[in-house]
Amino acid sequence: MADQPIALHSPRGRWIVAATVLGSSLAMLDSTIVNVALPRIGQSLGGGLSGLQWTLSGYTLALASLILLGGSLGDRYGRRRLFVIGTVWFAVASALCAAAPDMTVLVGARVLQGIGAALLTPGSLAIINASIAEDDRGAAIGLWSGLGGVASAVGPLVGGWLVEAVGWRSVFLLNLPLAVVVVWVCARHVPESRDPDAPDRLDVAGSALAVLGLGLLTFGLIERLPLAAVAGVVAMAVFVEVERRSPHALVPPSLFRSRMFTGANLVTFAVYAALGGVFFLLVLQLQTVAGYSPIEAGAATIPVTLLMLVLSARAGRWSQRHGPRIPMTVGPLVAAAGLVAMLRIGHDASYPTDVLPGVVLFGLGLSALVAPLTAAVLGSVPVGRSGIASGVNNAVARTSQLLAVAALPALAGISGVGPGDADAFSDGFRVAMLICVGLLVAGAAIAAVLIRSPRTAPPPAPVVTAPRCDVTGPAVAPREGS
Repeated sequence: MADQPIALHSPRGRWIVAATVLGSSLAMLDSTIVNVALPRIGQSLGGGLSGLQWTLSGYTLALASLILLGGSLGDRYGRRRLFVIGTVWFAVASALCAAAPDMTVLVGARVLQGIGAALLTPGSLAIINASIAEDDRGAAIGLWSGLGGVASAVGPLVGGWLVEAVGWRSVFLLNLPLAVVVVWVCARHVPESRDPDAPDRLDVAGSALAVLGLGLLTFGLIERLPLAAVAGVVAMAVFVEVERRSPHALVPPSLFRSRMFTGANLVTFAVYAALGGVFFLLVLQLQTVAGYSPIEAGAATIPVTLLMLVLSARAGRWSQRHGPRIPMTVGPLVAAAGLVAMLRIGHDASYPTDVLPGVVLFGLGLSALVAPLTAAVLGSVPVGRSGIASGVNNAVARTSQLLAVAALPALAGISGVGPGDADAFSDGFRVAMLICVGLLVAGAAIAAVLIRSPRTAPPPAPVVTAPRCDVTGPAVAPREGS
């Protein structure tokens, strides 16, 4: 815990929020901006669609498998220290990405980026929770959410402009000056904090098995090697057994005794798998088939973020009064309708008639879903376990996106499609969107069966701040007492 709580409206308090917003935005925006740059990366470095899959999956693999370990390291060795180390690591890896001479080096650098993101991401809200005075904490988290939402909205647009005006390497170089600012502010204004009750031992075995299992499974799916995929499934089964027996497990099995927690994470897995597939393939469809420029493709999905920024808090308040079951059931169905509308996107697609309707419906569905989903996760466990519960939920979301990006091209029949074969890619895009529709409908069905709303409205709760508008994964809530 920080020695002296800091008022939000003090100069130091504002600097703390600025550092955490900038730092977490590095990791949050990287995936969305890189999505926009994928077609140009493929043209420059080659590697086909599998190379583009690895460009995203290398980053997500490291982040998904190590984010819980990153949170534990911060609790034990200092949140500011790990936040700064992660930021510097991320910046160095970004420079390596920008200098990559071929796809192999780029993928390796993206894995390193994911490790840096896993170190810095969990510390963002935890630093605010530990440093800002209790009376100001809700406002600070709201400010963090709002500024992050603005960054989410402008990120793809800026990324598209950079790709078009300067080149795809500039997308990674943009991280360097931002990282310098984060490190400077942390050194001058952010106090150190630790969790005095952090476990004496780290779950190194569990972390290693998570990396091995997800790595083998991803490799098997992208490269279409069944034996590697089976080996990954076996490693993940061993991971579950290790976690079940470990006294300091990264993923405590006791969390899943709650039907609500299990149901919310199953919904998360289905819905975020669909999100991962949509945001990977949509920008490729817009640029390689519809003929959009990078800046036009980046701007195409901005309505999703804007709708989430405006409507998510309202959905959260409704869920707080009436329970999360209805929005968690209706939201995925509305999003699925949006994907059905996106099937119209083809050669020379008109944005107002072929793209925008689907994007708006998709954004409305996510806006109805995300905040109630977060509330369901946090409301299914005791307050003292909210940090680890949200961390597990974040890891589930990123894991499902990782597997979706790895598996969808093969399932849609476009794994071997070259960048110049627009017709074959467009056919596969439609198949992939229908698969994502199925995932969203499955998420809605799971919510209808496993999520229960209270029979009466719950008592008044603390103010619900707008959730972070990050389509790559839910925010990691700070742990109680941090």
